[in-house]
Amino acid sequence: MEFNWASSHRYGAARLAHPSTIDEARELVAGADRVRALGTRHTFTGLADTPGLLLSTTGLPMDLEIDEAAGTATVAGGARYGEVAIALDARGWALATMASLPHISVAGAVATGTHGSGNRTGSLAAAVRAVEIIGPDGALRRVSRGEPDFAGSVVAIGALGVVTRVTLDIEPSYVIRQAVYRDLPWSRAETDFDALTGAAYSVSLFLDWASDRIAQVWLKSRGDLPGELFGVAPADEPVHMLAGATTEAVTGQQGMPGPWHDRLPHFKLAFTPSRGEELQSEYLLPRSAVQEAFAGLRPLGRRISELLQITEVRTVAADDLWLSCAYGTDVVGIHFTWVKDIERVYALLPDIEAVLLPLGARPHWGKCFVTTDVADLYPRMADFRALRARVDPGGKFGSALVDKLLG
Repeated sequence: MEFNWASSHRYGAARLAHPSTIDEARELVAGADRVRALGTRHTFTGLADTPGLLLSTTGLPMDLEIDEAAGTATVAGGARYGEVAIALDARGWALATMASLPHISVAGAVATGTHGSGNRTGSLAAAVRAVEIIGPDGALRRVSRGEPDFAGSVVAIGALGVVTRVTLDIEPSYVIRQAVYRDLPWSRAETDFDALTGAAYSVSLFLDWASDRIAQVWLKSRGDLPGELFGVAPADEPVHMLAGATTEAVTGQQGMPGPWHDRLPHFKLAFTPSRGEELQSEYLLPRSAVQEAFAGLRPLGRRISELLQITEVRTVAADDLWLSCAYGTDVVGIHFTWVKDIERVYALLPDIEAVLLPLGARPHWGKCFVTTDVADLYPRMADFRALRARVDPGGKFGSALVDKLLG
């Protein structure tokens, strides 16, 4: 069987199918005992795995449909965000946000609550207007914003069926400028966090926990960029957040205006995302707890830095999606890009979680974490369980890990 994107998990499914039409996908789902959908494989664990059928959605045609009056675009769930963005921009339309990687599939990113950054910007899932899902009997159902099941059907980690089509909020295309500010004092994260994260439309802080500096601050703005950020001028040459990585892979910087889809992600679609040889973890905690989180993690700095490629800190606005890491509160995402040393990373994660979980942090569903006791972190988990029991009473779309996480 094949591996995920980072080769950190080998799928154990009995069968992998690549349908090219929705009708073919429906037939495959109806005829299988156990099914999990598989997108661009950017999940670092066995979350997407099953002992039964892995159904890849990447072969379904994008079939972009734009409803200008409604301000929506409908696309295949297996389409990559970068390809959707290019097609949208060609017709004069845009998304409000993108993740750092444009390589990820729409349905997979939405299902796990993946996000970009911005104090007033929600996750990718917050832009979903409707989802079309294949149920256990192969029937299609569509759930739209405002309907009773909608808030439980968007971030659903694949447990409610195979998402074939997603309808997204769109807006007219716009231009973004991006610049990188290097080597700010760590104290700015402690005393001026709100000013830092509010300095542009989208802001990312990159740091290593071992030094007394914020290595880089990436600002993405719809308007002008500041000439200085706390006395630091923007870099006058392209910068990569990972030491030694090629700057050809990162999106345009130095304040040069460019299309939204070529600035909001950190990486270009044509290049290997990030470094590729890595593991990732992320914990999203209430914004009000960020300073406690920093204070608790700093003593672990040396141990973290021994396994770390980089940490990225971003902000995400609250939403009302039941299994979203931003459910009910504005959050700060503390993201760790690790070297690919599975044993040592997983040995360190319990100590990180001992700091962050008591503060209300929710692990990103698609990344590496240790705890499986997450149900109490989601106030609407009982509602989600009831929804799941109703739409998939036989548990066709479950797995050992999914069932453990959902309780």
